[in-house]
Amino acid sequence: MSNKLSAFTENIVDVAGTRLQMRSGGDGEPLLILHGELGFPGWMEYHSLFSKSYKTLVPSHPGYDKSDRLEWVANIRDLAGWYLEALDDLGLDEINIMGFSMGGWLAAEMAVMHPTKFRKMVLVSATGIKPEQGEIYDIFLNLPKDYLKVSFLNPDLVSEFEIICPDDPSESKVETWEVAREQSCRMTWKPYMYNPTLKHLLGRLKTLDTLIVWGSDDAIVPKDCGHIYKSVIKGSHLEIIDECGHRPEIEQAHLFSDKVLSFLS
Repeated sequence: MSNKLSAFTENIVDVAGTRLQMRSGGDGEPLLILHGELGFPGWMEYHSLFSKSYKTLVPSHPGYDKSDRLEWVANIRDLAGWYLEALDDLGLDEINIMGFSMGGWLAAEMAVMHPTKFRKMVLVSATGIKPEQGEIYDIFLNLPKDYLKVSFLNPDLVSEFEIICPDDPSESKVETWEVAREQSCRMTWKPYMYNPTLKHLLGRLKTLDTLIVWGSDDAIVPKDCGHIYKSVIKGSHLEIIDECGHRPEIEQAHLFSDKVLSFLS
């Protein structure tokens, strides 16, 4: 971990009938951060920026990294239901939630199931809705390294890209990617990366303050999905960050964090 990054703790917690790998940093109100389809990317600069103001909680979903797999979880809505029980067990209520890509979809499903559980919600480059224009990149027909490279507008300009996607990844890194990809495929394959009912249920979020963030040049999830999310979540705000691909939280960490922190405050 780089010296510029804040300290965090990592442990295994027994929660909602399984063992969950959890990382946490900072103090204050809790902010739950849900990772995307390839699992926890490492403790990034944006984690440190948020942990200066919030108690930042970053789990690995069941079946990812060192968290035990739940065989009964067959789709993202199942996973959302499990997470709500986990939050109850952890004594977390009226918290802030933020999800990236598939994690954004997961956050939206959780909010639809229990809107009053959350104080504010941030959806970043979220899957979960079928775009009317363009298509969601097929992560399952492409190698993880190729997917990661396409995720960034210009990987060569991103200092943390080597952490996420090393030129010569270790066997354990490759295995972690493949396990995550298989787990994501199991939950999101049919239909691919969206829930046809979610768009209709998001109207339940009449009072949940929601920020939707997208990169201007997202090659993974079309910006059209962001506009659809905005149109169906009452009072939500869509923020487009220029010169970014699918990972604005990493490509423009300080600008992204400033916008989100302003929204959460």
